[in-house]
Amino acid sequence: MATLREAQKQMTRRRLLEEGLAAFAEQGYSATTIDDIATRVGATRATFYLHFGSKAELVRALVERTDEMLTGIDNPSLTEVVASGDRAALKTWLERKFDQWPDIKDYVTVSHQAAAVEPDIQDSIDAWFDDAIGNMQAGLDEAGRFEAPSRRIRCTLAFGELEFLSVRWFRRGWVVDRDTALEIMTESWYRLLCDEGFGS
Repeated sequence: MATLREAQKQMTRRRLLEEGLAAFAEQGYSATTIDDIATRVGATRATFYLHFGSKAELVRALVERTDEMLTGIDNPSLTEVVASGDRAALKTWLERKFDQWPDIKDYVTVSHQAAAVEPDIQDSIDAWFDDAIGNMQAGLDEAGRFEAPSRRIRCTLAFGELEFLSVRWFRRGWVVDRDTALEIMTESWYRLLCDEGFGS
């Protein structure tokens, strides 16, 4: 019986996340109320609070889900790709991220809307980005490429390019040629993360 109750609880939580995301995407974060989300699930405000302490807490769970979606398919991992120093591996990893943008568009858009009014959500997004940059730096550390003090900034610049392009895509779609963008970003990442002879 406890297993059935736990399964029902997990299903309700999942539905709150799904319907919360849909409501935020349709109405905007600020305009959406807890009652709006609960009603979409066929639940009450009290049920919402059994799972999430606030709208912001629900969005933090969406940020975590976004990270799981992005990293769950990474094989090899970002750390391994960076450590390899292989241009083709970088391109494959970046192309996979481009392919995932339609799946995560609403998640990221809602997260940024919420971060504009909820500082702790911005903290969650910053921690998520810092983790990705840390994974990249771990690859450079493992490979022993570049002077140690420069590794973090190299990874920050590379990740920043990807983040900037993704946010532009979420708002406007491909206003530049996708294949060209992939080639140029691959070259930029290769120079920042792999080519120790560049700029010397």
